[in-house]
Amino acid sequence: MTISLPSDFQPPAMLLAAGRGERMRPLTDATPKPLLQVQGIPLLQHHLQALAAAGVPRAVVNTGWLGEQIPAYFGQTFTADGGAGRLSLAYSAEPAQAFETAGGIARALPQLGGVFWLAAGDVYAPDFDFPAAAARAFAAGDKLAHLWLVPNPAHNPRGDFGLSEQGLALDLPEGDGRPRYTYSTIALLKAELFARPWCEIPAGNPEGLRAPLAPLLRRAMAAQRVSAALYTGRWTDVGTPERLAQLNTAEV
Repeated sequence: MTISLPSDFQPPAMLLAAGRGERMRPLTDATPKPLLQVQGIPLLQHHLQALAAAGVPRAVVNTGWLGEQIPAYFGQTFTADGGAGRLSLAYSAEPAQAFETAGGIARALPQLGGVFWLAAGDVYAPDFDFPAAAARAFAAGDKLAHLWLVPNPAHNPRGDFGLSEQGLALDLPEGDGRPRYTYSTIALLKAELFARPWCEIPAGNPEGLRAPLAPLLRRAMAAQRVSAALYTGRWTDVGTPERLAQLNTAEV
């Protein structure tokens, strides 16, 4: 069956902002990591700016450690610089010990619908523009996830996943000589990925189960249901105070 979508179709977004940020201590003792600033702007705001400018209508932000600070800072609406777009904001509260990525998405799933963007609030990717064309193609296809992969940074030299010539993400076995790339944490996902046989957590995650995303992706990769693309724009996993300091001293 062919799915007809408008040319400006944009699904909502899920922004991951619930983690403790242990490696960022002491900076995160009093401030949640997504509110730490890069070039004078909170990390999470860089994504919000790009999402609003891209025409994404709304975003759900999961919160955990010091999570009350995030809705207090951003409120219920975010307007892009120059009025380029407006984003409605909702929040999915988790305890200080958050539910990990898959558990957090499952908790927020009732607010997201069938297709959604995913990005981590502690990743700096100022050039990524959340393209509507990619969202439209993904929503009309049969894949459960589309990942953006990046060249391996120094802190992840082995990478995470391979990339086939046909654009499929590959869970390469140990010893396979093909290149691996690092998962950027930016993706398009379908709610179907968070149901059986891929995931056992009920929608809404009423029991507060903690679960990572990678095992779900690997199951779907084995069924050739995950596509990927290589992203070569600026990208930093802001996982340590040193990386944050480097970004704040770099020329922009």
